[in-house]
Amino acid sequence: MKKIKITLVKSPIDRPERQKQTLIALGLNKLNIAKEVEATPQILGMVRKVEHLVAVEEIA
Repeated sequence: MKKIKITLVKSPIDRPERQKQTLIALGLNKLNIAKEVEATPQILGMVRKVEHLVAVEEIA
């Protein structure tokens, strides 16, 4: 399965609570922190909900 690298690039301050909880579930709690995760449909759906706050890169 493919892996993706997710980096938090914008602050979740003044965002809806649901978006904040999604970032916590992805393991992103500080700016410029990156996590490598499997690109499952569940993870991709979570990323889609907060795509305006994160940067996503595919890992070869």
